[in-house]
Amino acid sequence: MKISLPLALNEIGGRTNNEDNIFPQKGNATETQRFFVVCDGMGGHENGEVASSAVCESFAATLQSINPENFDKNIFEDALSSAYDALDKKDASTSLSAGASAGSKKMGTTLAFLHLNNRRALMAHIGDSRVYHIRKDKNGKTTILYKSSDHSFVNELVQSGIITEEEAAKHPKRNVITRVMQPNLEKRYSADIHITRNVAAGDRFFLCTDGVLESFSDAHLCHIISENTDDETIIKAIDKLCQNHSRDNFSAYLVSVIEDVEEEVITVIEEEEIIFKHEAIKTEAESLKPKKSYRYMLMILLAFLLLGFGAALLCWKHKPTEQQKEQIEKQNALFYPDHFEE
Repeated sequence: MKISLPLALNEIGGRTNNEDNIFPQKGNATETQRFFVVCDGMGGHENGEVASSAVCESFAATLQSINPENFDKNIFEDALSSAYDALDKKDASTSLSAGASAGSKKMGTTLAFLHLNNRRALMAHIGDSRVYHIRKDKNGKTTILYKSSDHSFVNELVQSGIITEEEAAKHPKRNVITRVMQPNLEKRYSADIHITRNVAAGDRFFLCTDGVLESFSDAHLCHIISENTDDETIIKAIDKLCQNHSRDNFSAYLVSVIEDVEEEVITVIEEEEIIFKHEAIKTEAESLKPKKSYRYMLMILLAFLLLGFGAALLCWKHKPTEQQKEQIEKQNALFYPDHFEE
């Protein structure tokens, strides 16, 4: 598939320092870029920035040399494992340089990830940074085809039916996340992965941190996309809202598809070719079937008639006489004395 120039946000927002990181860095993405990473760091001044930066850099180092067409779930999981390794090393070096024991600082980061190739889109996330797959139809109606489900305390309450999404937006524990990438974990958290082949020209993928989500709802995001035709206007509208309403750092990537997934077209062509070949083989097989001859059928019918006539003649020839019938009845009476006539 082909994409337009990806557009990004990576802003300090209402904080004193920026703990968010993205890959590619803002302004560095091109139309040939095939994977995108958005991370929201946490752990206090500088620590969050270290964690989010380590994960972005690790994914970049691992995947830059991978052929996009060979990318799959296993490669992503290997890259995620390498990112955890990078966190472990970064935590050890940071802690020791500060004179503390390794692992004493509770730095960590969320992850939002997107990979595109000519076959499919793979989306993955850990924590409450989010990934959207959005489609706008010819009439301007915008639909969210996929939205990642936050690993957060309030989202678990929403999923359980305890609170509504509107209540979650104002909940005092809305910033508590239940899954995060951290160093030196006994059991590393896995990412939720979503893979789709349902990608069409005009689709948009939107990755963002929770600082963006503070500023608008899903309905508001769809409205912005519905009302605007170009990505630059859309990203500027999102930036303006976040500047006015977000108290956190806010980062995002907007990636638009301008050409359909190639394999989908190839698959349709192949299926049509298979149908045509099947019909051709079927027609050829029909032509090779032996044609039934009327003369052959007539000969079989005549043979059956002759056999029937011969059997009837034989039965008539051996028909017992009245004298023979009486003799047979006497013999039956001797052998079956209890026989009664009806």
